[in-house]
Amino acid sequence: MSARIPLHKRLLVRLLITSGLIAVCSVAATAWLAVATTTQALREEQGQALADDMDVLAELSGYAATHPDWTGVAATVRELSARTGRRIALTAADRRVIADSAPPGTSLPPSAAAAVDPLHTDTYSERGAQVSGIDPRAVGPYRLTAAERVKVDTLARKRQVCFERAGVETRLSRGPSGRTVLTDPDTGSAPDYVPDVCADGLLNTPTPTEEKAVKALQGLARDCLTKAGLEPGMAALLGNEPTGLDLRGPLSGKLAAKEARLVQPCLDQARRAQLDPYVAPVAELFLGTGDTPAVLFDMSPANKAKVVGTAGLVLAVTVAATALVATRLVRPLRALTAAAQQPPELHVRVPVTTRDETGILAVAFNDLTERRERLEAQRKAMVSDIAHELRSPLTNIRGWLEVTRDGVVDADPALLASLHDEALVLQRVIDDLQDLADADAGTLRLHREPVRCDELLQQVAAAHRVAADAARVGLRTVVDGEPWLDADPVRMRQALGNLVSNALRHTPPGGTVTLSACRDGDDIVLEVADTGTGIAPGDLPHVFDRFWRAEKSRSRRTGGSGLGLPIVRHLVAAHDGTVAAASEPGTGSVFTLRMPGGPAPRPDA
Repeated sequence: MSARIPLHKRLLVRLLITSGLIAVCSVAATAWLAVATTTQALREEQGQALADDMDVLAELSGYAATHPDWTGVAATVRELSARTGRRIALTAADRRVIADSAPPGTSLPPSAAAAVDPLHTDTYSERGAQVSGIDPRAVGPYRLTAAERVKVDTLARKRQVCFERAGVETRLSRGPSGRTVLTDPDTGSAPDYVPDVCADGLLNTPTPTEEKAVKALQGLARDCLTKAGLEPGMAALLGNEPTGLDLRGPLSGKLAAKEARLVQPCLDQARRAQLDPYVAPVAELFLGTGDTPAVLFDMSPANKAKVVGTAGLVLAVTVAATALVATRLVRPLRALTAAAQQPPELHVRVPVTTRDETGILAVAFNDLTERRERLEAQRKAMVSDIAHELRSPLTNIRGWLEVTRDGVVDADPALLASLHDEALVLQRVIDDLQDLADADAGTLRLHREPVRCDELLQQVAAAHRVAADAARVGLRTVVDGEPWLDADPVRMRQALGNLVSNALRHTPPGGTVTLSACRDGDDIVLEVADTGTGIAPGDLPHVFDRFWRAEKSRSRRTGGSGLGLPIVRHLVAAHDGTVAAASEPGTGSVFTLRMPGGPAPRPDA
């Protein structure tokens, strides 16, 4: 059929023409912009991305340096992700996720971008960072107490005044350990010149906290020196300066170059061993693109104006070129969409108004609807046929098993009893299928008559009393007034019986199943409530679906056939009523039947 479509009306040709026009305009308008801006933009993007990655690593290293574990790092990870537009994930060595800015279950990048280890880092470039590889923010036992910080701060302010009197300008800054130091305003390092009058040594005197930490460091270094075959006495040279001022290289000038090279590894090892309990464990850092990429570069105002003007021109040409084509393309597609959204039982067709691909699609849609309608009729007939074909042999099996169980034929009673139970289950499934087939075909026959609700509930309760007693579940009825129904009593007993059977299966021993009836305006409300396990909110919309069971592992013997509740829905609908389910997991379920009320029979009737 596609060969009979005129070439100029084919959807592919029209799309190609439209796309070609848009492509020509776009290429001509943006080629010169690409040459002028792409190279610089890529350079800026790469530099900014690298800077962002280093900032992320530095901030997470600082967190690890100041916390003994990663508890609470999730907020920092989310803040960094929002700031950089990158996905940030931290994992342990075994790939166990510590924190992730992406939704749970998102796979990690193939490899880690870096390891976050404050005791082995080259994130910082200030003096000493590359020598020891220890994050300067990892101070551990060297952190000053509040009283010590006040005392050192006071001494630092006095020394600053002394420097000012000598004509030396300084600035106060507080180090990671809380120690206040004097720095050069230009370089940020310690002043190169110290006036003699200010060299009292008080500011550089270690505090008790620092002395205690230095002694521990010397002990750790002494063990290392001994194992390395060096003089343990060299450990006494460590810590002569307050470690809050210079933790990373105090050996310079105290030992010869050769001796310093031998002692330095022991010093680094001792520092890491001393700081290890105070820093977070090593973690792997994964970086991704994120859900909202950050803006990595800004264009100049002139380029922005060019982009906006060119984009406006391209947009105008595009809209003008595609408006006519889009209108003709969308109209039949909307008709198809509206037809597809109709309820399936309506079998809606769509009009065929064109000879192009959309017209062929409409014809195919109508053919599919007809085939689906035929298949639906065949399905209903198949269900009915299966029910009729299996009813007779199953009835015979049941009869033979009964006479065998009664002793007419010798057999193993236990085996025959088991087979008899299975036959009953299959018989019930077939009966249910037959009821559903009748309901689908519209041949479900009702014999209406006035029915007293109290008698109806008592009959249903009496029929299930034995099962309730065996399950040790209380079964009671509650009737408000004397409501009457105009209904088929057999079908109503079947509907309520299915609900009671379902409630008994899901109510634990000691629970209660309550049948109640009352009048609500012109309607009669029948309820079957239980104190069982309840139904999950996500399962409630499916309880009336065929062959559906909340507990997938239950067999038909323990969980029913999955047809009882669909039959209830059809029986109630045949009486022009409705059925609804409400439940709270762990509390119980309530199935409510709302039926049209009927008048009580006249006394002389």
